[in-house]
Amino acid sequence: MKLRTLTLGLLSASALAFAAHAESITIATVNNGDMVRMQKLTDDFTSKNPDIQLQWVTLEENVLRERVTTDIATKGGQYDVMTIGTYEVPIWAKQSWLLPLDKLGDDYDAKDIIPAIAGGLSVDGKLYAAPFYGESSFVMYRKDLMEKAGLTMPDAPTWDFIKQAADKMTDRANGVNGVCLRGKAGWGENMAFLTAMSNSFGARWFDENWKPQFDQPEWKNTLQFYVDLMKADGPEGASSNGFNENLALFQQGKCGMWIDATVAASFVSDPKNSTVADKVGYALAPDNGLGKRGNWLWAWSLAIPAGTQKAEAAEKFVAWATSKHYAELVASKEGWANVPPGTRSSLYANPEYQKAAPFAKMTLDSINAADPTHPTVKPVPYVGVQFVAIPEFQGLGTTVGQLFSAALAGQSSVDDALKQAQDAATAAMTEGGYIQ
Repeated sequence: MKLRTLTLGLLSASALAFAAHAESITIATVNNGDMVRMQKLTDDFTSKNPDIQLQWVTLEENVLRERVTTDIATKGGQYDVMTIGTYEVPIWAKQSWLLPLDKLGDDYDAKDIIPAIAGGLSVDGKLYAAPFYGESSFVMYRKDLMEKAGLTMPDAPTWDFIKQAADKMTDRANGVNGVCLRGKAGWGENMAFLTAMSNSFGARWFDENWKPQFDQPEWKNTLQFYVDLMKADGPEGASSNGFNENLALFQQGKCGMWIDATVAASFVSDPKNSTVADKVGYALAPDNGLGKRGNWLWAWSLAIPAGTQKAEAAEKFVAWATSKHYAELVASKEGWANVPPGTRSSLYANPEYQKAAPFAKMTLDSINAADPTHPTVKPVPYVGVQFVAIPEFQGLGTTVGQLFSAALAGQSSVDDALKQAQDAATAAMTEGGYIQ
């Protein structure tokens, strides 16, 4: 009896010592489907790293951006791993707010990361965030409704074709909207879509001297086309719809077309979640014949703030979540079609992935079609396809997004929204010292 008690005591002491030794890291991430799936698969990580415990903070996109930006700028230290995007990485790395990821392990194979994606996450040749998934944007459409409309979707459609198809596919009596597009205000929500769209209309945020361009006809053409299209063929309450809301509408069969992130393809084609899984086709984002398509370039990536006290444990987690092994893990549990896309060249060379993912080639073509260093028809002093890579853009983009969302909701006219956007941008650029 005494021996058993002693043994239990030793075991308890050992467990307490282990618990005290175990390191807990806090991961801030977005509530997108791929990240939710990652949390369900982390037993694979913790079984290999029993001395590391994971704490999750999962937030809606706009809230995540606000929280992590505040935390890193104030050196708050709440998070050890942050999910951030292509916009933040070069700005924050130059501020020395992020740690370079140079200890991801011998088998990580950073050279396998798609060059366009790696380039957006690197500064001076050093990787400062590891891509969890990469994306562009493209057209997802109902093949059955397109056929019913008597039309054939080209691989590279124009905006005029999108308008024509949307008009023919809209069937209010049966709850079908010809097209679903982002309307929810946010620099990474409606302004991601509208900025990429504006590039194909020949618009730009600023001219070569940083003068705002919302008073130019190209922006008027962009916003008027968008508002008119959505009023005629979009869903009710579209000004409140972001990525997740439109995904749900499309999966429920309520959208003829949806122009959004290429990462959505695995969700709309998943028969477990999508009522139209076997009816979806894909095409490049539209253009107007000016040399630029309306598609963006983005990567949701894992980065480590410079203020963390747990860099080694954090880097182990980042390496696991963005590795080839993780892709194979998802494939074994969920099928190859559900592997996080857009990050590694080897995935697109994998015959199993090509077979399981009918959207694979169009995704890669869309990523390669985006050029963040030359995003617009006319020359600009900035980089970034659906954003402008300056610190002021986060606040300014959200302000403009609110104005354009209000125009979509009918609370203001297109002309008023553009005038207010021009005034807000001029004030921000003057205050930032870009213009006099």
